[in-house]
Amino acid sequence: QVQLVESGGGLVQPGGSVRLSCVASGGIFSVYTMGWYRQAPGKQRELVAVITSGGSTNYADSVKGRFTISRDNAKNTVYLQMNSLNSEDTAVYYCNADNRVRLPYWGQGTQVTVSS
Repeated sequence: QVQLVESGGGLVQPGGSVRLSCVASGGIFSVYTMGWYRQAPGKQRELVAVITSGGSTNYADSVKGRFTISRDNAKNTVYLQMNSLNSEDTAVYYCNADNRVRLPYWGQGTQVTVSS
């Protein structure tokens, strides 16, 4: 079973930057499409960014130009670089792994709070 562990969340000032990391174990990382989702209190979980096994990326409109998703297959890790953060980015951020064979795997999430 694939396990995902997110890290890097915390308190950040408006306009600041944070890099989230997600380390995967228990699977062949390089074949998975990896994604970042977020969920704020009272709101649905939403897609933030996704990167395929071939390196293609897609982003939610709300984060385009500010966030960058990347992966390092040698380290079984996917990253989310978040710049120009604002209060609307406050949420629990979840890592997702999908190999299109079964329901995707999810990490337990890491809290990002943007506040002065």
